[in-house]
Amino acid sequence: MDGGLDLLINNAGIGSGAPGAAREVSRDGHELRLAVNYLAPFLLTHLLLPNLLRAAPSRIVNVASLGQSRVDLDDLEMERRYDGWDAYGRSKLALIMFTMELAERLDGTSVTVNALHPGSLLDTNMVREAGYRPRGGVQEGADSVMFVATSPSLDGVTGRFFDRKRETRADGQAYDAASRRELYRRTVEMTGARELVPAAGVR
Repeated sequence: MDGGLDLLINNAGIGSGAPGAAREVSRDGHELRLAVNYLAPFLLTHLLLPNLLRAAPSRIVNVASLGQSRVDLDDLEMERRYDGWDAYGRSKLALIMFTMELAERLDGTSVTVNALHPGSLLDTNMVREAGYRPRGGVQEGADSVMFVATSPSLDGVTGRFFDRKRETRADGQAYDAASRRELYRRTVEMTGARELVPAAGVR
């Protein structure tokens, strides 16, 4: 085995929690939704990038959400004012911003990076915990993820956001290059990830 990896799907996630729930932190002290939905896939992706580059053409798929809240770069940990839905939305937009930034950094390497919303109010524990009645089955979400992960129609497509199987636009902050770069820089500091610049000429 050569250590190559041609597909990485960052799917693990945590919802908003029960209505009115207090702020929680991970074992290493980060706000829990930020840690699970954004910091963990950021770090894992960086650890596996050499394998993905070795196996190129390869794909990275980040499972995000249409539920997005603007990321406060001066309060990433939401220490000043906490709300579960806002924390969830910020973490998912941060993941989309990372998707766009990494796609730009990996331009020319044949490693593509895309994000998607797999479906609304699917039948999952996180939806029920938040007090909502599920409206769709998990198979819908799985089909959406596998489309972005494997469809030949997306060969070479990178830096995009999909609502299930249809390309759409994320919150405008995802397209703000300065915000993306600053979030990336701060996340490298928070996670200790090794910042890789795999292609000559990439900033």
